[in-house]
Amino acid sequence: MKVLLLNGSGHAKGCTFTALQEVEGALKKNKVETEIIQIGGNPIAGCIGCGACKSTGKCFREGDGVNEFVEKAKQADGFVFGSPVHYASSSGMLTSFLDRVFYGKSSIFQGKPGACVVSCRRGGASATFDQINKYFTINCMPVVSSQYWNMVHGNTPEEVRQDLEGMQTMRTLGNNMAWLLQCIEAGRSAGIYFPEREPAVFTNYIR
Repeated sequence: MKVLLLNGSGHAKGCTFTALQEVEGALKKNKVETEIIQIGGNPIAGCIGCGACKSTGKCFREGDGVNEFVEKAKQADGFVFGSPVHYASSSGMLTSFLDRVFYGKSSIFQGKPGACVVSCRRGGASATFDQINKYFTINCMPVVSSQYWNMVHGNTPEEVRQDLEGMQTMRTLGNNMAWLLQCIEAGRSAGIYFPEREPAVFTNYIR
């Protein structure tokens, strides 16, 4: 079993990384393979909705890690997306990245557990948490919860480590992710698989 952890902060070893690292530690203790992927350091263009990826399986833009992540996602069993809070929302880099990762690629992610973690100095964490979770709930992904909303507070990694409740929430999240992955694996061994989906129905309200 493998979980990909995505760091959407421009700071490779900052507060968001500190939170993800705590989740990673719990996953590793449960014998789950992990990989933290840093995406926030370089400019990432947003999705233009051209639809090219629906036929080719990859975004026409190259060189910013999106296509590489999609290939890794095909083999991954779970995901944790991390972001700092920018104006009560996730970082622009993470939003652009996830828009392109998910657009036209729902089948890669359905049935695979997802979770997000957010880091803030003071406020805006709940709005950011809600925003990222919507990627999971529109793609048939089980959402992994913890003992509190998955957020840490602090302006530096040292301050984040002093957020003892936040750190415990991260560890609980990692343990819960590992447990759910084990349950899914046990279900497959018993012949229980993800439900077959009906053909998608799209309803437009403008006649």
